[in-house]
Amino acid sequence: MEPQWFGFAAASLTTVSFLPQVWRTLRTRDTKSISLWMYALFTLGVACWLVYGIYLSNWPMILANGATGVMAMLVLIMKIRYG
Repeated sequence: MEPQWFGFAAASLTTVSFLPQVWRTLRTRDTKSISLWMYALFTLGVACWLVYGIYLSNWPMILANGATGVMAMLVLIMKIRYG
């Protein structure tokens, strides 16, 4: 098995694990228990990983951090708007 498959597996699992939080937040608009600073730093970190993945041309990193970045940004925007 090629090492890149472990990257795709890790990227898929960590990205999919984020979906329940995003879905719940979008559905309920409840962001009271979400830390603004945590999500701001997390979103910035994901953006940095995305840039790094692009620099390395590493598709597992690009896809996972692109998708996670969009989801994190949605939650962050909702936290700012409804928090």
